[in-house]
This record gives sequence, structure tokens and C-alpha cells, in this order.
Amino acid sequence: MKTCVLPFLFLTATTPVFAAGTNDWPQFRGPHGDGICGETGLATEWNGDGPHMLWKVEGLGKGYSTVSIADGRLLTMGDRRGPDGQESQFVIALDLETQKELWATRVGPPHNDGPRCTPTIDGPRVYALGTSGDLVCLETASGRLLWCKSLPDDFGGKMMSVWKFSESPLVDGPRLICTPGGPDATMVALGKENGDLIWKCAMPDIGNGGKDGAGYTTVVVADIEGVRQYVTIVGRGAISVEAETGRFLWGYNRIANKVANITSPVVRDNLVFVTTSYKTGSALLRISKQGDEFQVEEVYFLGPKEFENHHGGVVLVGDHIYGGDGQNNGTPVCLELETGKICWKPEAPGPRSAAVIYADGHLIFRYERDGVVALIEANPDSYRLKGTFKTPFGKGPSWAYPVIHAGKLYLRDKDVLMCYDLRAN
Repeated sequence: MKTCVLPFLFLTATTPVFAAGTNDWPQFRGPHGDGICGETGLATEWNGDGPHMLWKVEGLGKGYSTVSIADGRLLTMGDRRGPDGQESQFVIALDLETQKELWATRVGPPHNDGPRCTPTIDGPRVYALGTSGDLVCLETASGRLLWCKSLPDDFGGKMMSVWKFSESPLVDGPRLICTPGGPDATMVALGKENGDLIWKCAMPDIGNGGKDGAGYTTVVVADIEGVRQYVTIVGRGAISVEAETGRFLWGYNRIANKVANITSPVVRDNLVFVTTSYKTGSALLRISKQGDEFQVEEVYFLGPKEFENHHGGVVLVGDHIYGGDGQNNGTPVCLELETGKICWKPEAPGPRSAAVIYADGHLIFRYERDGVVALIEANPDSYRLKGTFKTPFGKGPSWAYPVIHAGKLYLRDKDVLMCYDLRAN
């Protein structure tokens, strides 16, 4: 078993103390990991050049990590050179008010285009995963390393394909959840305070589709049929694991492709919506429980010409799923969750794939190329584009998901982070 000792450094000698905010965005895809922002009072149309840019920060390094925000701090990851001149992967903390860098902690070796993980903030601790599988727990105030694990060395972890580890760790009560993708440890639960193993789950054979190993998906937590469980998509398809015990509950192979399974599942009650690209498609699953065993019923399957989300995610608003459709494409789509009926599918307002979030009755589609950002009304009756603008940085690929916090829109484009004012008037 590898002993993980990673150097850390302080870039600021003192760190201020902040009060926790009620609208914090402490993890990938927001407070509930579903891409839904509960804020209101945001502009419902973008005119002219779009929302006003408040500030930008450069020097974050290469990467597709988006930001997490809590207690007056903003965290992300990037590949850049340290004071010693060595290029490394870093977790980076900024003061939200002043944008000054508070600290940066080395996580592991750099990747050719940087990290994908978004740090998870849990009060006094931050969790992050480097592309080589270095899982770290850091002190939020200082960036000091508290503990670390190696997914390949400690759990036999591997990815389904070449783009290395990408998920963002999930904190659920006392547990930290991640998916090494190893034969004996497809998913693991660790004690969030010390990193000790609570359980590991080996995955049974669920079908021939896809490939062995972890996918590029971040786990979501759900209570289905009275059982708390962790739902994700790995190399072989959608799976669920019992939160308390680590028991494998159910799997669904048809959604797996052999290249990259990326988009996080969406769960409502006992319905699970899953989608992947590379000519695969989407499915709605109904999960039922008979005794101690779980059953999976495929309610419908949509082929790739109907709806496939490559990367950028989907959101559930009311009874409808919204997201970008197509491989390397982000055509806006609204579909009815329970039937799979496509309500609208217009021409895409921007090029290539799109990352989506929801706030105050509207969707924000952030496109991969040309810096295009679109505001679309979340209305199943008709497609209503409420404005677009272009960021000054956007040659692509701009894969980092947008974030909304305290009326402001945060857009990461590799080395640069931009902040826009989304408030009405």
C-alpha cells in the first residue's frame, strides 16, 4: 500500500475567517449535486453584450475543473509551475472578495491538459482527486495536507479509457465516496476525517457493453425505495451501491459505451435517468425492491438520434429534463422525464458541446467553443432563447461547468476565471 506524502506550500501567510453563506456552492454541480441553483432575482434577459463582467483572474493553470465556493473561499484545480519551477497539479484557494490567492497545494503530477475534478468543500476540510488518482484531504483554511490515498495503488483503481481520473469526491455524512474502478473496489467509502476504509464494493458482471474500470461520472446520492444509495455510471454502465454497507444493489449495462461514460445520473423518487454519448443514447429506469433485492425496469430507451448527452450534464426541472444533445454537440433539448417525449430541439446557439445549469426559471448553456453562453427559458411549451454573449476567452475546449453564487456567474476557461453579474437591474 502506497504511503502518500505530497508537498504543500502557502502562498499567503494569513488566512481570513469567514461566516458560512446560505447560497454556497460547495461541490460539483451545486449544493445537491444536480446543477440546480435556488437563487432568484436574476436577470431574465440578456441584452447587448450580456451581463457585466465584474472581474477576471488569470494564472490558474491548465484544466477543466470548475469552482466550488463556501465560507468566503473559492476553490478549483489547475496544472501550473510552482515556485520551484516544477509543473504540478494543484488545488488552489482564492479569497472570494478580493480574488487574492490564499494557498495552493500540490496534488500530483500534471496531465497533458490539466485536471477535471472540482474540489469538494466540507467545512474545515477540502477533498480533491488528481488525474493520476491521488485523492487528498486538505485543511480548508490553510491547504495543509491531512491525509491522502492513491486510487490505483491502494484500491487497484483504473479508468475505462485514456483520459484519467475525473470525478469529484462526494461527501455524505461521515463518508467520502469515490469510484476507483478496481476489480475489488469499484466504489469505496472512506472515513472523511481520516481516510480509513469503511467499505469497498466489487462489481458483478452486468453485461458486455462498455469497458472495465471507472467512468468519468461523479456519484449522486439518492434514497430509493427506502434505501440510501450511491448511483453513478462506470465503464460497464449505471450502478448503485448501498450507502451504509457497500452492498451492490443493481446495474444497467445498456447505457455503457466503450469510449467514455460521463454524464451523472438524475434521480427522482424511484426513477433514474441516464445518458451517454458515442452513439449510445438515454434511458429511464424504474427501480423497485422485492425483499432485499432491487430490480431494474427500462421504462424507455432513446437512441443517439433522439437524445445523447456527451458532456455538460443534464438538469431535471419539474417534470422535464434539459440538456445538450449530440456527440461533440450541445443542441438544446427539453424532454419529458416519464415518457421520453421530445418537447423541443432547436438549432444550437453555440458550437460544440454545452454545460448546463438552472436558476430562477432559466437555463444557462455554456458552449465549448467561441466563448458562447446562452440564456434559455426552462419552459417545456416552447423554446425561448433569452440572450447570448461571448466571453473574451473561449477558443476551447471550455468544458468547465458554469457556477452561480450570490447573483454572480463564474466561468472557468483553462487558465482564466471570469465573474459576471447576473442580478436583475
